Amino acid sequence: MSGRVAGKRVLITGAARGMGRSHAVRLAEEGADLILVDICESLPDIEYPLATRDDLAETARLVEQQGRRALTHVVDVRDATALSTAVDDAVARMGGLDAAVANAGVLTAGTWDTTTSEQWRTVVDVNLIGAWNTCAAALPHLVDRGGSLINISSAAGIKGSPLHTPYTAAKHGVVGMSKALANELAALNVRVNTVHPTGVETGMQPPSLHALLREKRPDLAPIFGNALPVVMVEAIDISNAVLYLVSDESRYVTGLEFKVDAGVTIR
Repeated sequence: MSGRVAGKRVLITGAARGMGRSHAVRLAEEGADLILVDICESLPDIEYPLATRDDLAETARLVEQQGRRALTHVVDVRDATALSTAVDDAVARMGGLDAAVANAGVLTAGTWDTTTSEQWRTVVDVNLIGAWNTCAAALPHLVDRGGSLINISSAAGIKGSPLHTPYTAAKHGVVGMSKALANELAALNVRVNTVHPTGVETGMQPPSLHALLREKRPDLAPIFGNALPVVMVEAIDISNAVLYLVSDESRYVTGLEFKVDAGVTIR
């Protein structure tokens, strides 16, 4: 099929690289125009580098290569006021909003006794409060005409994934928030769903997690094993789920936990 989201205007956070970039390009291929948001700055409590302004510009270029519009804003999703201001500006320029994808996220690794309060605050603020801020920024533009909110959770939002407890807690929180919003907003024809990837080959990979599983807690490694014979899935696999939830094909789908997890949550 082609043009599955033709003419739709979609906000994506964490859009500069990885899954965010993949979502943007896939939606553009099917006819969407994009509002692209990213912090474009590394954070002190995250051990891997985050995306840059050049990365965000490249995502915009790839969208425009598909013949679609791309508006970019460098914003921290933890800053609700700045995010709402950026979204209001972009929506005014774009002429409306049809969907939002709360994709921005970070990951720390550590055992219960080495995880710091600063790591807890950073992960929860970005992954849970940032997702809420994204919904809150998008909703004023959706409530009068309906639309789709898509919050990227994780397989860790379904099972008790260890060694990154703040991440697991935040991703479970995203599910509860989304289901509550799905109930509250159904009468306004706003759909709210979560997507739950297994491991994806992106830049969000703290090296210390692999070291912990190899050297300190190898007994926990089976929890991370997929049922299907693949170590990780590709970003495009998640983007295809996002595409479905943005499209009118999912017009009666809300409150769904959409697993693209290679079966990791059934083990």
